[in-house]
Amino acid sequence: MTTYTPLPIPAAALKELRLTDDAGRPVEPYLAREDGVPVDCVGSLLRCCLRAIRAGERVALVSYAPLRHWAARTGAAPGAYDEQGPVFIHADECGEPDGDTAGYPLARPGALRTLRRYNARGQIVGGRLLEIPQDAEAGFDTAFAEAFADPEVALVHVRAVEYGCFLFEVRPTG
Repeated sequence: MTTYTPLPIPAAALKELRLTDDAGRPVEPYLAREDGVPVDCVGSLLRCCLRAIRAGERVALVSYAPLRHWAARTGAAPGAYDEQGPVFIHADECGEPDGDTAGYPLARPGALRTLRRYNARGQIVGGRLLEIPQDAEAGFDTAFAEAFADPEVALVHVRAVEYGCFLFEVRPTG
């Protein structure tokens, strides 16, 4: 049972990203195709609803700066920690994550994740490498419990080690 809730990109940020991404580029939507044209994206994680892309969906690959959007809402000043990188989103409004998104996204045993801890000012205050164990939910739950045991930690970003892609955010519960 997942103890922490993976958070998708917030709706206000998605609205902006569907027009112009965080690198200032206009969005160029396309249909996801299983044969990899124009980009092999079927099965990749949609950060708007935290599920895999399906063939035939209208998607976009955009540059996203998760800490920048969080800082704008909270008044934090992440400075040099304001990273941006590529993420897939639905090109059109899609709603919240659905029942297909139970647990942690892309939680394949053996996959490597980095969990970056940030304080309320948006500065990195720690992190760790997680090799996802067979019991992926227990592995993530333990790593998040460890992170949030530090009262300075305001949120955790989960990224794929291989490409550095932002996957999802977790904030303390309760």
